[in-house]
Amino acid sequence: MFPQGSQVVGVALHLKASQSYGLDPHYAKGLHAWFLDQVRQTNPSLSRLLHDGDPQAFTISRLLGPLREQGSQLLLPAQQPCRWLITVLQPEPVEWLQAWLRALPPLLELRRSPLQITGWDVALPPTTYAHLADPQAPHPPLSLTFLSPTSFRHRGHHLPLPIPRNLFQSYLRRWNAFSGIPIPEESFLDQVDEGVIVQRLKIESHKTTAGKQGSVTGFVGAIQLGLSPRLPAEVRQHIYSLLRFAPYSGTGHKTTFGLGQTRLGWQETQDPQPTAIEDRLGERIQELTQIFSEQRKRQGGSRTERVASLWATILARRENHESLQTIAADLQIPYETAKTYAKLARRALQNQVTELTQ
Repeated sequence: MFPQGSQVVGVALHLKASQSYGLDPHYAKGLHAWFLDQVRQTNPSLSRLLHDGDPQAFTISRLLGPLREQGSQLLLPAQQPCRWLITVLQPEPVEWLQAWLRALPPLLELRRSPLQITGWDVALPPTTYAHLADPQAPHPPLSLTFLSPTSFRHRGHHLPLPIPRNLFQSYLRRWNAFSGIPIPEESFLDQVDEGVIVQRLKIESHKTTAGKQGSVTGFVGAIQLGLSPRLPAEVRQHIYSLLRFAPYSGTGHKTTFGLGQTRLGWQETQDPQPTAIEDRLGERIQELTQIFSEQRKRQGGSRTERVASLWATILARRENHESLQTIAADLQIPYETAKTYAKLARRALQNQVTELTQ
């Protein structure tokens, strides 16, 4: 199915809902968990490696298809086809993926929303790192499209900007971890800083949820890059290699929760993805996190940011009419703990309101 020796590949599962489902804005966590559980069932050690790896050797997308907003949820209509993309970045998960595709399960089990698996196709062709690095290969486009919110970690915060150094640092980290064809990091990134420029961009920011708690501010859209004529030929070749790699690796952080989905070229038309619900939830989590952080600092509380983010996530999701059972399961904390934190968060918010009205 895949050529012998393939090291990276991207596939798309074809999915269909037997009835209309309302999905929570952060349903990508369920996709993440389901995929790793599928690996665990036949190869527990590989599942642990994929889960614990730094960087992780896979990415997933969110559902691509006819989702639309309905109240505080995303509606997936009945019998409407959608796709879900998975990429893997090492030979062992490629081998596992190939065997798994030969005997796909009938259902993708999202919480309360089982989706029928009707087939699959190759979304990104199987290849090797040597092929991606081949100096004889045609030069790739010097433009990228970001299909899902994309962000970088920078000094403890999210940086929602396609700065060339951050882009290529993201690709380089995975490339050096998995390719066996290392690129000197500091000297290369210094050259990127000096010789890669953004010539054109069309992006917009979105706030979204990803991972266990908190919110992420990211960008979607497209950029076109330019290369200085002063860049050495070797550095140019590294840039071309990493650009070819970008669709497989994704861009930025939390690519295993659907963020940073990347394609080569400037794409004006993209799979439409509802964003207003995620924006509202992400903004509410950020707002509550700031309130709780400031309160805890005044009170001399410890673990300020982590606790504030956890309280904010629980309260914002409760305001979004999610059950405490679901929230506790997603955050991997006991139900009673989630219940206590929800009460403490509500009390802290009420104290904030009282202070403002006095």
